[in-house]
Amino acid sequence: MKLKSAVIATALFGLAAPALAEIRIAHVYDRTGALEAYAAQSHVGLMMGLEYATDGTMEIDGQSLVVIEKDSQLRPDLGRALLAEAFGDDDAHIAVGPTSSGVALAMLPVAEEFERILIVEPAVADSITGSEWNRYIFRTGRNSSQDAISNAVALGRENMHIATLAQDYAFGRDGVAAFREALDGTGATLVHEEYVPTDTTDFTAAAERIFNAMAGVEGEKRLFVIWAGGNNPMNRIQAMDPSRHGIELASGGNILAAMGIYRDMPGMEGATYYYYEIPQNPVNDWLVEQHFERFGTPPDFFTAGGMAAGLAVVEALRRTEGSTDAEDLITAMAGMEWETPKGTMRFRAEDHQAMQEMYHFRIRVEDDVAWGIPELVRVLGIDDMDIPIRNQR
Repeated sequence: MKLKSAVIATALFGLAAPALAEIRIAHVYDRTGALEAYAAQSHVGLMMGLEYATDGTMEIDGQSLVVIEKDSQLRPDLGRALLAEAFGDDDAHIAVGPTSSGVALAMLPVAEEFERILIVEPAVADSITGSEWNRYIFRTGRNSSQDAISNAVALGRENMHIATLAQDYAFGRDGVAAFREALDGTGATLVHEEYVPTDTTDFTAAAERIFNAMAGVEGEKRLFVIWAGGNNPMNRIQAMDPSRHGIELASGGNILAAMGIYRDMPGMEGATYYYYEIPQNPVNDWLVEQHFERFGTPPDFFTAGGMAAGLAVVEALRRTEGSTDAEDLITAMAGMEWETPKGTMRFRAEDHQAMQEMYHFRIRVEDDVAWGIPELVRVLGIDDMDIPIRNQR
């Protein structure tokens, strides 16, 4: 059943019969701004996850699922206020989101204040389930350490020298810190860290600082880029011909539109959270088939993440037999395993971070594909990565 049809059918049924009890889910996400492409995918995935998990009924034990959308616009202050509004005025039982790590960090105390569950998807910063975590926070998205460790596996080896370029906010700084830690013991050396504002469009000065830092270094040299949203610097830096300094670019996975530049980097290795052709399981088969049918495109990076969040909501509510009490949900969700487009995920009991597989890839180029294809080298399973527990509570 199409999502739109399911919503219409539910609405018409409500006109013809007494109102069903509702479970209200607030999706607070950065629908406008530099991360709007990520946000749109996340919302589509959330709705498809709820649909898949309820066999298209959008109900659990006679209670209808109602999704309330709120646009945090990449503003931490607005995200905080909207989550308070969702819990206070809209009486949302559970919230999902947001896209930005900075917005997520502002929202975490609101969940604790209202004693209601916030499922963080897809914001990545380690501090979300680390130093700033509280017991009402669960995260289905991967964290910076999962990104970092999987990319360290792909890049880390003897005689490898790496510089990083990242955005100067929580996502970038947490990502580099985790990457630095993950490289320890791999034989690779982190030579230089470069941070720039999120709205940077001219990367000439930053690139020159990186090139100068790598000058005189002997061995393999990589510039590892950690970037989210618009103004991705990879194509601009590639145009500066870093190969004249013996430097090759490297990065992790991204949305399909951002991986167009990867076509110029065949053989580049990294690690990714999701690519629609990699996971082999019934949930992903359904997602891929339905996404092509409805939108004419494959599901993307954050579509899978949004779906994982929707599936987690329904699985948790089934385990509580429909109870939305936060204590019941915490008991059900801590240690919970459930099936997603990436296979089995597990909420770690200690910090509620979703343990999940990652994918070491090598870029392959095909004439009729508009992006560099991340061809699977190795699946990094839950037990293959030692993800640190960073919460302090």
